[in-house]
Amino acid sequence: MSKSEYIITNNEKETKKIGKLLGDNVQPGQIILLKGDLGSGKTRFVKGIAASLNSTNEVSSPTYNLINEYPGKMTLYHMDLYRLDNENDLLNIGFEDYLYRDGIIAIEWPELAYDFLPADFLLINFEIVSENKRKLKLKAKGEKSKNLMKGLAEYVDIRN
Repeated sequence: MSKSEYIITNNEKETKKIGKLLGDNVQPGQIILLKGDLGSGKTRFVKGIAASLNSTNEVSSPTYNLINEYPGKMTLYHMDLYRLDNENDLLNIGFEDYLYRDGIIAIEWPELAYDFLPADFLLINFEIVSENKRKLKLKAKGEKSKNLMKGLAEYVDIRN
C-alpha cells in the first residue's frame, strides 16, 4: 500500500466537497473503504460522491439496510458493515457480487471485508480532530486508486 497521506477538512461542507472532488475523478469499479468513529463524516463524504455522480436520491447511512444503491452517471453502492458479526454474514448479503460491478463501491466499517477485496482500493480513515474538523488519512492500493489520488491532488492539498 502507498504511504499514508491526509487532508484536513474544517466542517461538514468541506468533507462533502472532498467526496465530490473524489467522485469527479473516480473510475468504474472503484472501491473506497471508509473507516472512522460514528459521526466522523463517512456518510457526509459519500453524499459528496453521490452528488458528483448526479444521483438525485437522498443519501443516508445504510446501517439498517446494509446496502443502498444510488443510480447516476454510475451507480454508487453504499455499504455499511457495522452490524455484521462475521464473514458468513458478509457473504450472505452477496458482498462478493458487488465487488465486480461497474459502479462505485463505498464501504463503511470495512474490517470484515479485507479478505475478500480485490487488489485495488482506496482506504480513507476519518479522524475527529475537533467538533467540526476532520483529518482524512488516505492510502491507495493498486494503480486505479493511486491514479484517483493523483487526480484528487490536482484540486486539494494532500499532505504527507
